[in-house]
Amino acid sequence: MKVLQEKWHTACRYGAALVKWLLVGALIGAVGGAVGSVFHLGVDYATSVRASYGWVLYLMPLGGLAIVWLYRVTRTEGKGTNAVIESVHFGRDVPILLVPVIFFSTVITHLVGGSAGREGAALQIGGGIGHGTGKLLHLGEKDLPLATLCGMSGVFAALFGTPLTATVFALEVISVGVLYYAGLVPCITASMTGYLVSRLAGIAPTRFEVVLPELNVSLMLPVLGLSILCALVSILFCRGLHITEHLAEQYIPSPWLRAVVGSAVLIGLSLLTGGDYNGAGMDVIQRAVAGEATALAWLWKLLFTAITIGVGFKGGEVVPSFFVGATFGCVAGTLLGLPAGFGAALGLVAVFCGAVNCPLASIILSIELFGGQGLLYFAMTCAISYLLSGYCGLYSSQTILYSKLRAEFINLRTRE
Repeated sequence: MKVLQEKWHTACRYGAALVKWLLVGALIGAVGGAVGSVFHLGVDYATSVRASYGWVLYLMPLGGLAIVWLYRVTRTEGKGTNAVIESVHFGRDVPILLVPVIFFSTVITHLVGGSAGREGAALQIGGGIGHGTGKLLHLGEKDLPLATLCGMSGVFAALFGTPLTATVFALEVISVGVLYYAGLVPCITASMTGYLVSRLAGIAPTRFEVVLPELNVSLMLPVLGLSILCALVSILFCRGLHITEHLAEQYIPSPWLRAVVGSAVLIGLSLLTGGDYNGAGMDVIQRAVAGEATALAWLWKLLFTAITIGVGFKGGEVVPSFFVGATFGCVAGTLLGLPAGFGAALGLVAVFCGAVNCPLASIILSIELFGGQGLLYFAMTCAISYLLSGYCGLYSSQTILYSKLRAEFINLRTRE
């Protein structure tokens, strides 16, 4: 009888945990999906306004100053995606004010023509919503990090329409080498809920149409070559962003002045290049996957994004990494003998993988964006890019627990 009672109690604990995380994940995902959908619509509206009224570009200095003021008045200076990652690592609070601040700051950045994405804001908005909801529900200190991950998954899925990638990315990006399997049920629940809410809001998922070749031995060598080059580009991308930010802070200590000087530089570069590198650049990514990209588009985008983020504008680095990878892969893949669109697809996933150190999420991303036909090509590309990108990364709070070279525990932070 005692044995049966123990088994019954064990079954009840597992059942209670399942019900709890299904409910918590669905709640956080629903809130995150709703906020993420509004955020998506806000960024799209800001982008359309900038496209319709070219003079808005000249408001960039005012936009930069407004962002500095927002962070100053809310005392959230220095808080970003790294703060969300540290919340999961060390149980630190995520300021709830970070949610509206990064929301409006990112919309302002896109309105005035800054070169940034949305996912950095998605992770911060989601992390803030998840952490705040967890505190309202009085979750324990061991459960709060899982609630934070739920929020990250839910908003990421709502913005990109990639629920499985959102789930694995949230579980993988915190500590490379270890997945937070305890978060699997809550995160996939949150991401599916957030995705469904975004679809109800009329937001189409991000998808690309590209012809993917069948597995062919003759293509493996050029795919290998492109993978190696994309790993180097991902290092250049991460280092470029970090170095630009450090130099801007070193030589222009005042954040107000940094915003004005950076805006002047970006306006000049925008007039020089015709505006292809402002905003997220999803239209350019679409053209690259269709086989059209100029030779230096990837380098221009890297420069624009490094200056935008470095002088204090807000947004994300993942969509710019898509842009850099797709345009580079389109050009380099053609030179290596690959179909241009196929090279762009490989480059997009490979540079993303090298920049965020998330090979599993990157492989899943390739399926959700391009379909499963070229899975083995994408898997090889992600594996090579992950290995050769070393310990560079976009997020300095990200830890790499196991060596990329051998079965060895190292526990170090990604290098800036």
